[in-house]
Amino acid sequence: MIWLMLATLAVVFVVGFRVLTSDVRRAIRRLTERLGISAVPVESMIDQMGKDAGQEYLRYLQRTDDKNLLSAAQVLLIWQVMIVDGSESHLRQWYRLLRKARLAAPLSDAHIRLAFGLLRELEPDMQDLNAFQERYNALFMPDDNVYVLH
Repeated sequence: MIWLMLATLAVVFVVGFRVLTSDVRRAIRRLTERLGISAVPVESMIDQMGKDAGQEYLRYLQRTDDKNLLSAAQVLLIWQVMIVDGSESHLRQWYRLLRKARLAAPLSDAHIRLAFGLLRELEPDMQDLNAFQERYNALFMPDDNVYVLH
């Protein structure tokens, strides 16, 4: 009889947990499936952001438009390259992921401000973020205003 009660309690706990976190898991899954990656990098970033900033990021991910998904992916890119691994090969790998997912776009000032706000607990340096923005845009985003005359 005690085993039955413990089993019931465990089932209720697991089902309750899955119901309470379904929106969060769905939002994370939307980004990870689009990028073709596991949820581990996104969950790690959210954990390192801290409670408040992590909740802000999750609310941002839960919005359904592609503009917010693009911005969320750009924050993930900034975290991956600025915090996790700043090597050139890692940057190129993440750019390929973004391009394949059709989320490769120039890093705007708005993306930098968003990342600065969300990663505030990690105390990023705004000058480093601006330097990364210039480096990324110079490497991967051709200048559309340059015309070659023949």
